[in-house]
Amino acid sequence: MNFTAEQIAGILEGEIVGDSSVEVSRLSKIEEGAAGALTFLSNPKYTPYIYTTKASITIVNKSFIPEKEIHTTLIKVEDAYKAFSKLLEYYNQVKLNKSGIEQPTHISDSSKIGDNVYIGAFSYIGNHVEIGDNVKIFPNSYIGDNVVIKDNTVVFAGVKIYSDCLVGSYCVINSGAIIGADGFGFTPNEKGEYNKVPQIGNVILEDFVDIGAATTIDRATLGSTIIRKGVKLDNQIQIAHNVEIGKNTVIAAQTGVAGSTKIGENCQIGGQVGIAGHLTIGNNVKIQAQSGIGKNIKDNEILQGSPSFGYSDWNKSYVHFKNLPKIVKNIIELEKKVDGNN
Repeated sequence: MNFTAEQIAGILEGEIVGDSSVEVSRLSKIEEGAAGALTFLSNPKYTPYIYTTKASITIVNKSFIPEKEIHTTLIKVEDAYKAFSKLLEYYNQVKLNKSGIEQPTHISDSSKIGDNVYIGAFSYIGNHVEIGDNVKIFPNSYIGDNVVIKDNTVVFAGVKIYSDCLVGSYCVINSGAIIGADGFGFTPNEKGEYNKVPQIGNVILEDFVDIGAATTIDRATLGSTIIRKGVKLDNQIQIAHNVEIGKNTVIAAQTGVAGSTKIGENCQIGGQVGIAGHLTIGNNVKIQAQSGIGKNIKDNEILQGSPSFGYSDWNKSYVHFKNLPKIVKNIIELEKKVDGNN
């Protein structure tokens, strides 16, 4: 889709310097700009590129004054970075602005589909599903029986949402995510084998939740696995059965949370963190990457290490970890001196 400088300036409430009719159809970095591309300049260290860029349109701060000839059309705004971010959001909305039901798809007659919905080809919508207004379900997705998806949620290609799960409004579920698979529940029998414990609960995603690609959230054994409002989960995260994650908590990639653990609000959890089951983690907790959590955590703690301990203590200890060979050598030399004096 093409946009003129005049259209873009209208969206951003900016001032055009140059050709208002020039068109762009893609976005680029300023150093990689080519004809037909839109870029921006906000960081002063990239200023030299504005004199060489081949981008057709460049968004700049109102304070920018060229020191030599430029060949790109400028759109001057109060804050170029914020304006470009706004444009990215607008561009993404336009790109995802699909509607209608593609074929082939399977939609159960007992399901309820809202207005302005998009359902991509080869998707399956089970019995008694409720899909709200403006929901977008991209191709090859599976929506199980009795699932509810509320308004304005986006389900990208290849997502699987198992039966009885509830998804709130304005959620984003990225490709390959699996919501509501069985929790890891097995019990040993007298033969030393493992019998499966039925997992009959569900998963609840509240409003404004983002789920990364290939992330898995297991259904509860009983009750619900709950992801509260505003939670953001990165790619390839495992959330086990009956976990609860408090609102506005963010978790980076490859983290695993074992069953029945409760994580508080506004926590920040780094990548590759392992959290044991049946724990309570307080509010506003920060856990550094690759930490291992095996005990309850109070509010406002900052942790690192495996097993984890206080972040400042970990940093002090790390100084000694690095110097451990030298420390051991000094101890041996001191022991020799002491033995020689006896």
